[in-house]
Amino acid sequence: MVALQRMIAIAVLVAASSVGQGLSWGQSAPTIEVGKFSADQPGTGLPNGWKPLTFKKIPKQTEYLLVKDGAQVVVKAVSEASASGLTKEVAIDPKDYPIVRWRWKVENVLQHSDVNRKDGDDYPARLYITFAYDPDRVSFGRKLKYNAGRVLFGDIPIGALNYIWETKTPVGAIVENAYTDFAQMIVVESGTSRVGMWVEEERNLYEDYTNAFGEEPPLINGVAIMSDTDNTKERAVAFYGDIEFRKASK
Repeated sequence: MVALQRMIAIAVLVAASSVGQGLSWGQSAPTIEVGKFSADQPGTGLPNGWKPLTFKKIPKQTEYLLVKDGAQVVVKAVSEASASGLTKEVAIDPKDYPIVRWRWKVENVLQHSDVNRKDGDDYPARLYITFAYDPDRVSFGRKLKYNAGRVLFGDIPIGALNYIWETKTPVGAIVENAYTDFAQMIVVESGTSRVGMWVEEERNLYEDYTNAFGEEPPLINGVAIMSDTDNTKERAVAFYGDIEFRKASK
């Protein structure tokens, strides 16, 4: 599936659900809890504040459930030749909250996942972070591309970071998405050595965005989780724990 379509879908959901709502958090708290899945009840539908992220050309959707794993409530994703996600609108300044933390677990990696190929653009687990368009923080060349994209698709994010669990690409690699340079893929886990284990992740998204796009990040306007196997036609099972943004340690 085209990565830009996924970004657009997130942006549309954010725009539609933002009408009449104050979505920004106070910028003084040390932590912003974007996904407090552990506070939800298992079997009660979607996590609080999160919405389904679906795609018109993909008929089969990934299943997301709130389940208890040990003592914690988490989101379980089961993807069988399918693609969909869960998304939440936010308004976070990455200068104030540059650190993103989350935990996840996968039961398997995909045999044919390949971050460099369009037909391999599937991952058992990924965390999306999308960024709003800010003309004061965008290079001239990216403005031209963005404006051309808006003519075709309407409001779209200026960029997205995809933190992914890949199959063979080395951890730490930053790879332009096979479909669009508006999305950059950052490999945070790779291979099978941690399959079946809960893994705690922490990234400086301010630095990741700067390294990936060559400019400072604008406002974060969306966060999504997704397990997708529509290209590879495989099966993946993943679990997502709490997601939070933090101020940098001094």
